[in-house]
Amino acid sequence: MKILLTGVTGQVGWELQRTLMTLGEVISVGRSQLNLAQPNTIRYIIREVQPNLIINPAAYTVVDKAESEPELAMTINGIAPGIMAEEAKRLGAAIIHYSTDYVFDGAKTTPYTESDQPNPQNTYGKTKLAAEQAIASVGVPHLILRTSWVYGLRGKNFLLTMRKLALEKEEIKVVNDQIGAPTWSRVIAEATAQILSQARQDVSSFFAEKAGVYHLTASGETNWYEFAQAIFTYDVQYDERKLQRLIAIKSKDYSTVASRPAYSLLNSQKLTNNFGLILPDWQRSLKLVLVMNK
Repeated sequence: MKILLTGVTGQVGWELQRTLMTLGEVISVGRSQLNLAQPNTIRYIIREVQPNLIINPAAYTVVDKAESEPELAMTINGIAPGIMAEEAKRLGAAIIHYSTDYVFDGAKTTPYTESDQPNPQNTYGKTKLAAEQAIASVGVPHLILRTSWVYGLRGKNFLLTMRKLALEKEEIKVVNDQIGAPTWSRVIAEATAQILSQARQDVSSFFAEKAGVYHLTASGETNWYEFAQAIFTYDVQYDERKLQRLIAIKSKDYSTVASRPAYSLLNSQKLTNNFGLILPDWQRSLKLVLVMNK
């Protein structure tokens, strides 16, 4: 199996490089080789590589900045994956694409299922939904894996932001009324590899049978304040931090450019039913991340 992997410098892409190694020949490309803001380069690279499978974790992920750069965000998040799907279909290949809990509006109070109607409230969510729709409309064998609150030891994410702020500030305010599931980038990559290991050699047939949207997030639920509390509880390494007070606030008291869903917990039962996968509890994963970084 020849796999074209995008976004290798990102959180999920970097982890995927390691987990996919035993499943086939992995051709990894970053922004310098494959710029999703330049659609012509996408077609060129895919036709040159001739993969059996395209895996696309690359994305424009700066949620607030997307409000002032909607065209760029749509090109990278919405249009580029559609082009990948077209090229995959042309080759008789399959595609895995990653999406987000932000395709939902947060109006529910029970976990969202794949059959719930998306209604994104910010530009980032709208562009990610556009990709889902584009891939599905092409009719290529595909898996769209929606995840949430992705973090790890690379890139920009909530975990690294909290650790940095704790070294600089005595007081940090974090919202406690947005509910979701923090999901470690490595867990996402390992779950992807486990799905692929079930495909054996006939990737396109396997994906055609299993095609669709799946929710892939850590088990359990929390809010951003409790997530921050857990980070500082488990992260015993940071003796030098200045932080004295972690204060819970409401979303209305913390101004952001882009609106966030108040509730974006995803139900991953379909993933379990189709692939036999249950992701670890978010606290267990967080402890592992911080132990690894000692």
